[in-house]
Parts: sequence; structure tokens; C-alpha cells
Amino acid sequence: MKEMNNIEKYTDKEWEDLSSLLSEEQNDNKDLLSRFMAEDSHDTIKYWKELKEMNSEKEIDVDKAWNSLYSRLTVNGLIAEAPVVRRSFIRTVYFRIAALVLLLLGIGSVLVYLNDKGILSRKTIVATTENQKNLQVILPDGSNVILNRNTRLSYRENFGRSGRNVALSGEAFFEITSDKENPFIIDAGKARVKVLGTSFNVNTNNADSAVEVFVKTGTVLVSDNEGTRSLTLDPGYIGTMNSGSSDKFLNNDPNYMAWNNGVLIYDGQTLDVVIRDLKKVYNMDIIADDPGILENTWTTNGPVDNAPRETIIRLICASFNLSYTKDGNVYHLAEK
Repeated sequence: MKEMNNIEKYTDKEWEDLSSLLSEEQNDNKDLLSRFMAEDSHDTIKYWKELKEMNSEKEIDVDKAWNSLYSRLTVNGLIAEAPVVRRSFIRTVYFRIAALVLLLLGIGSVLVYLNDKGILSRKTIVATTENQKNLQVILPDGSNVILNRNTRLSYRENFGRSGRNVALSGEAFFEITSDKENPFIIDAGKARVKVLGTSFNVNTNNADSAVEVFVKTGTVLVSDNEGTRSLTLDPGYIGTMNSGSSDKFLNNDPNYMAWNNGVLIYDGQTLDVVIRDLKKVYNMDIIADDPGILENTWTTNGPVDNAPRETIIRLICASFNLSYTKDGNVYHLAEK
């Protein structure tokens, strides 16, 4: 009955304030309320109200409020001395441990992702050709590349997973697998070649150091390294890019790709043009002992398709009544 009498001493307003405060507390705090209710004093409610007013404009620190309340009630002899709540410290330690675990898990996930994409890989794959033969390279995305002699192609081990970038020095013919979301990019020294899916030839061996691009199919974008100049090339066009100049024009050389396909065809070209082509396709030197020989023009009856070099020399000599001698890899042409 004493407990009921004490309860009746509290006003409705005091109970309203107390209920409002306790509705935001944890369940374990309500056990302490029962102890306060057994006390024959309004100080309990007054302390609760003071704590509520103190925290009305900020988020309530539950542990701090309970510690303050315990201290004041103990001093006034309302309850026996109780230990200070230290859940805040323990909770902070738990939070720090949890944050560290989450951080480590996050870092681990990022490393796994980067490794899967190959971004962490620094290995570079290099393909080079010898002086006497071409080389076919199949890239990881299925793109086909034919390297001319004395050519170097390099790309990262993560090719295709983190971009499709290659570096080229020399001459190569590319047949690129289409991927609209992942453009194929060639670093060709003084120029940058960008495509989505097409076939084209890139040559960095020009005497003036210009990068030359011939497009067979599709569309190719060629730009300088600074991105200030660019050329858009359609099939049949050649584009050149140098440090201070750029140009594009329609290709009129039927033998431009002879180094790759081995097919030669002539219709009234002079012998100096023929000799230039043979040197590029067969990697041999031809010297005319009489410069007048070079003024002759040559017309073939059809394509000369991958004929041996000796066969080509004999065809030329038979067409112009010439003779030849061979000294190593050098052929000398002379009039009979």
C-alpha cells in the first residue's frame, strides 16, 4: 500500500513528464523507475525533469544522463551507491573494432576487384618481328594483328579487362573485334589511333617520322598526342599525322597492302616504283646499274600473288630484256 500512496503523491503533469522521458529510454532503465516509485519523495521526478530540460535541444546521451542521475540520488541518500555505467566506453571500443573490420573487408574487396580487372598487373607483353618475316598476333579480345618486319607491338597483361590499349613501333595491319563500349586505342608515337571495330594499317616508319594510317573498313580517328588536331578516316583514305601537320587523301596505290597480302599488280608504273614495292614486300635490295632502266614502265597481265622473289626478278628482266646478278641479298639489274 505504501507504494500506491507514493504514486498518488505524483501529479498528472509529473507523470506526463516522466512518461515522455521514459518512452525514449531503453527497457533496462524501466527497472530503475520501479525503484524510484517506491521512494517517498518527489525528488526523483524533479531530477528526471531537470535532465529532460537539459537535453531537450540535443540528442540525449543515455549513459551520461543515468550517471548524473545516479550521482545526485546517491548524494541525497535516495538510493544506495551504484557503480557508474561504462557502456559508452565499451560501445566505443566495439564500434572501433567493427569499423576496422569493415575497413579491412572493404580494402580486401577492392583489391580483389582490381586484381580481377587486371588493374594491379604491371606485366607488359611484347611481340617483335625479325628482319625476314611477318608475324601474326591474336590479342585477348580476338583482334588480329599482322606485324611487318622490324616492328614492335606491346600491350598490358590486363588488355581487354581494363581498356584495349597497345603501343606500336613499325608497321602493322589490324583487324579489330568490335566492342562499342571499349574502344581500341593505339599509341603510335606521334599519333593516337582510336577505333571501335574496323580494319586498317598503321605505319610509323616514314622518313619524316609521320604516322600514316590507311583504312580498309570502318572508320578510324587519328589525333595528335595533345588532342589539338584530329582526322576522321573512311575506307580507302590515308591519313598522316606529324608533330606540326596532318593530312588525309584517297589512296591510289593498288599495292599499298602488298607487304601483308603478298599481291602485286602493275599498270604502267615505272621500275623505280616497282623496285620500291619489292624492297618492302620481299625485304631485298635491287640496284639498277644503269639509271635509265628505272624509267621503264611495267604492266602485269594480272596480280602477281605471293610469287617467290626470284620469279619476280625474272619477270622484270624478261619484260625489259635485262639480266641480273645476285650478291647476297642484293640484285643487280643490267641491260643485256
